[in-house]
Amino acid sequence: MAETINVALVDDQDMVRTGFGLILGLEADMEVVGEATNGQEAVDLVKRTSIDVVLMDVQMPVMDGLEATRQILGVGDTAPSVVILTTFERDEYIFEALRAGASGFLLKNAPPEDLIDAIRVVASGEALLSPSVTRRVIETFAGATTPLSAPDEVGFLTERELEVLGEVAKGLSNAEIAQSLIVGEATVKTHVSNVLSKLHLRDRVQAVVYAHRHGLLT
Repeated sequence: MAETINVALVDDQDMVRTGFGLILGLEADMEVVGEATNGQEAVDLVKRTSIDVVLMDVQMPVMDGLEATRQILGVGDTAPSVVILTTFERDEYIFEALRAGASGFLLKNAPPEDLIDAIRVVASGEALLSPSVTRRVIETFAGATTPLSAPDEVGFLTERELEVLGEVAKGLSNAEIAQSLIVGEATVKTHVSNVLSKLHLRDRVQAVVYAHRHGLLT
């Protein structure tokens, strides 16, 4: 993670952007490097500015936050992480945001410390999902299709890594997995990183979907 996290604020309400800006301005490791009032402005902003994390509203004029997220993340590995911010915890927003490639989903009325934590989490390359959201992802994707046969790359996982993947797919945090498997949390983090790398997955969200789609849970 970079020494300073460059953040972009995307929301059509001036007061919301101002409020977030004041919160982030108190953090020594964060800097607001740009603002946008709609999705199209956000896409343009990302093209000309070095940004690590985008805080993205959903409902905006010209282009909504979901389409903007799809376009921003469509450029590949150089794209910033996107955290979707909204007033309502609506399932269609959650799933569309995750399909678009967002790394997290946060309600606008969340405490300031949750916002700060969210930015640091996704800036470090991890995904941000609350347990309730993870359960919805599991419930939605688990029963959506008949499990596919496991791809060849699954064979590259060690027995322990498969075990950790199964725990991730249940929606458990690293701390909960560590407690379940009686290992250190740092060890779990290493296993998770190895799993994502070997299976070419972006984050824990994709790992949850992957495990269920390929029938890797017992």
